Amino acid sequence: MYRIHYEITDDDLKVAIKETKAYVNITAEQLKNIYAVAFRLAKARMASSIVVMDIMTKDVISIGKFDDVDDAIRMLSENNISGLPVVDRENRVIGVITEADILSVTGIKKEATFMDIIKHLFRGSMPEQRMGDYVGDVMSTPAVTVRPDDDICVAAKAMDENRVKRLPVVDEDNRLLGVISRADIVRALSNKCVSEVP
Repeated sequence: MYRIHYEITDDDLKVAIKETKAYVNITAEQLKNIYAVAFRLAKARMASSIVVMDIMTKDVISIGKFDDVDDAIRMLSENNISGLPVVDRENRVIGVITEADILSVTGIKKEATFMDIIKHLFRGSMPEQRMGDYVGDVMSTPAVTVRPDDDICVAAKAMDENRVKRLPVVDEDNRLLGVISRADIVRALSNKCVSEVP
């Protein structure tokens, strides 16, 4: 798929001014700068008008602290997801178990790159080390979470800063309500852009 990038040229602006019969006492460069700022503000306003609750996945798969790591591996694989919220008996989020946490069980560091993992596979030197049999032994804690009334900019920033692909959505008592992923945010922005095209 090709990405089309539209750039406004000086000639575009001259033709537009001529067609609208407007008198503008600024340079084409200044007009482009005004347009760029207005476009950035419009994108930010559009993103902040979408709240987490509207796009999160509500039917959430979670796992318990005392569940077996092998169950987590199976659940991640069967559901094609990169992480699971770990909850206590009251459904409060106490951590997250991710693909990186699972890899750490085999001795691969959590910060290992994809290429590091491939090198281990080709060398046939995957360590047999296990750091624990239970989810609670290898999960990441505390979990980075968002609230349902946060706008998606808050969620996107938290994902970026913590280098994660998904976040548990919790209420004021830290109980699990849903999950929001990067894909959810991209889909929501894409739908919003399409729906706002005149």
